Amino acid sequence: MEELEEGLLTQPWAWLQLAENSLLAKAYITRQGYALLVSDLQQVWHEQADACVVSQRAKELNKRLTAPPAALLCHLDELLCPLLKDTACPGKVSFVCDRVGEALILRVRSELSGLPFYWNFHCIPANPSLVSQHLIRPLMGMSLTLQCQVRELATMLRMKDLEIQDYQESGAVLSRDRLKTEPFEENSFLEQFMVEKLPEACSVGDGRRFVMNLQSLYTAVTRQEIQVRQKHPGSGDPQPSSSTSPQETENQLLNEPEEPVSSAPSLPVPEKEPTGPSGPVQRPQLSKVKRKKLRGLFS
Repeated sequence: MEELEEGLLTQPWAWLQLAENSLLAKAYITRQGYALLVSDLQQVWHEQADACVVSQRAKELNKRLTAPPAALLCHLDELLCPLLKDTACPGKVSFVCDRVGEALILRVRSELSGLPFYWNFHCIPANPSLVSQHLIRPLMGMSLTLQCQVRELATMLRMKDLEIQDYQESGAVLSRDRLKTEPFEENSFLEQFMVEKLPEACSVGDGRRFVMNLQSLYTAVTRQEIQVRQKHPGSGDPQPSSSTSPQETENQLLNEPEEPVSSAPSLPVPEKEPTGPSGPVQRPQLSKVKRKKLRGLFS
């Protein structure tokens, strides 16, 4: 299934209007299965199915139709591709989106080999890791890329101003006054942009502008993410310490050697020997550990 996961990641988002539902969707289909991701900008749903699941569901929904899984997946690809690319679907095809509890079901009705063909994509809420992989990390990467582009453009504008200044000092004169510009001031430009352009620029709406204007950058960023992951397989894994349970943390604290709490400096506890040779020294220390009841801190 790794091929499906990586294939889905590099797919651009598409904007869908199904009745009153405005959705963002992406899909990746092979002869071994498919992966589908759908969002209404409030929630994200996902389904990944292999050839066995496709064959079983096709039998349940289409009693009269018999076809190998590869043919079914090929037909699903032919149905979804025009929808995601906003082109005309071949033949008679209809898509209906329903909410059933927390799930989202995309119902498809078409024809295959002259017989009615029905299919339901059963999408369940996506886990946080998947949302991060397909939305949070790519959007952060896109933001950093666009910020880098702004800095490069600002540098180019300053170089152009120096070039114009050199021309003027050499006696060059503009032939048309309307072409005259003021020297570029980055801070003033950013302040003016925040006041005049930001409200319109950051209007997300139903996501259609994001799909129309930024998908080439999105796919470039996700491909770069996959290349980095292939070069450094463990770079995205969480640190082992972050998965320590409260019980494990409690056990670690209880097993750590305690500093003496007695005010008498003449009874130090040896640090390298958990059981000292002198009984009278160890017993007071053990009794104090019991009275502290560290487990109560985690109850």
